[in-house]
Amino acid sequence: MTLKVGQSSMIEKCLDQQSVVQFASLAEDYNPVHLDANFAASTPFERPIVHGMLASSLLSGLLASELPGSGTIYLGQTLKFVCPIFVGETITAKVEVKHIREDKPIATLTTQVFNQDGKLAVDGEATVRYIVG
Repeated sequence: MTLKVGQSSMIEKCLDQQSVVQFASLAEDYNPVHLDANFAASTPFERPIVHGMLASSLLSGLLASELPGSGTIYLGQTLKFVCPIFVGETITAKVEVKHIREDKPIATLTTQVFNQDGKLAVDGEATVRYIVG
């Protein structure tokens, strides 16, 4: 596939309690706002929220498996966490090609994660090196 500006890809996934617990273990991030309903109830969120980096990790999966695809390597990523994602929500991650360098196989993509209600939760931009093919 030839990469073109405007191409996009999306994935949906439910981030349930098991996913949050597994991520906490892998990342060594045991913040109780993610894992303890009683603690989360005392915060402005009022219930457990998903780790922002767990939700954002779906972007990495999209880049590597869908667009640009196999062999893609991250060169950089910016992320802005706009609103919470609550444990148990089905989220949508989306990447869209914004710019392609003419001299090298390097592209810039808009990266976004939307909560279950379709509201932008994570906004960012990725720069990647991809395999031409």
